[in-house]
Amino acid sequence: MAYAKKTKAPDAGFQKLKEDLKAGTPANAYLFYGEESYLREYYLGELRKALVPKGFEEFNYHVLDGKELSMQSLSEMAEAMPMMAERTLLVVNDCDLFKLAEEQREKLIALLEDLPEYCCIVFAYDTVAYKLNKTVKKLCAALDKHVQTVEFRPSDNSDLVPWIIRHFKALDKEIDRQSAEYLIFLCGGLMTGLLPEIEKIGAYTKGKTVTQRDIDAVADPVLSAEVFKLSDAVARGDYNEAARLMGDLLKMQTDPILISAALGGQLRRIYTARMAIDNSKDRYWLMDLWQQKSDYVVKLWLNAAKRTTLAWCADAVKQCQILDRRLKSERGIDGVGELKLLLVRLGAQKK
Repeated sequence: MAYAKKTKAPDAGFQKLKEDLKAGTPANAYLFYGEESYLREYYLGELRKALVPKGFEEFNYHVLDGKELSMQSLSEMAEAMPMMAERTLLVVNDCDLFKLAEEQREKLIALLEDLPEYCCIVFAYDTVAYKLNKTVKKLCAALDKHVQTVEFRPSDNSDLVPWIIRHFKALDKEIDRQSAEYLIFLCGGLMTGLLPEIEKIGAYTKGKTVTQRDIDAVADPVLSAEVFKLSDAVARGDYNEAARLMGDLLKMQTDPILISAALGGQLRRIYTARMAIDNSKDRYWLMDLWQQKSDYVVKLWLNAAKRTTLAWCADAVKQCQILDRRLKSERGIDGVGELKLLLVRLGAQKK
């Protein structure tokens, strides 16, 4: 039986923001948060272009440090009339609204309830994590009523691949879909991290077409990609390659606890992929199980799982769990030595 592909519903606030900008009717107050800082900065720029005429930024556009800002000062700035423009734009960075003192919260609520129509405020979370605290009921009610919350999530591959292709095209380079998906796998799915990698790869590539070899030559892989290669080598029984990859991670001074945890996570995914094969489940079942937006990495897990047995996978996961607990609980343990010993055990069981 085939499973329908499931994707996380797009954030309603994000969709409304795009509609507001397209219609030229931005809201009075926004709250921006989420992993994808590239999109956050892009839409802050779009708001600025929509609201602030060139040459009048000094009067109509203000970026404020939320960690030091008082709500009284914010209210005074919000009430200042725009100059040669219909509206002003205030961007408040990293103000943890739910940690404000009660007096400050009350002033913020009063401002939101009577915010001038000519002012647009954006509360942007970057270095401070946004955590909704529903126990602060009055503030939650005011935010829900007067502020449009926008979460900037990592894009699906269906959006990310065309974005990558466009950015390479701007560098006079071409990349096919498979290579673009490989780049996402290797460097992660955040535009913020992909953009500098695209620029490096574009500068390095000698020909017109970007290949996986070009990507491997200069891209900086994320830990999950490196550890997948390690787990794939283990699943193939290629101990020499696994040892080389482990050595590369250790040379980069990656914490053995992080390596152990990441390796265990990848082996769990290969284990579930082996279960899927044995129980006639398709890749969409795995995409749903692991909340994957693309089937690219799922195909990698399935290919790795085909080289294993269910018993080997179960034992490999168990050994990683045991080592993970030991690394986190035992003092003076030689993490590097234990990781190498784990590879020896896993490699020996494949023979």
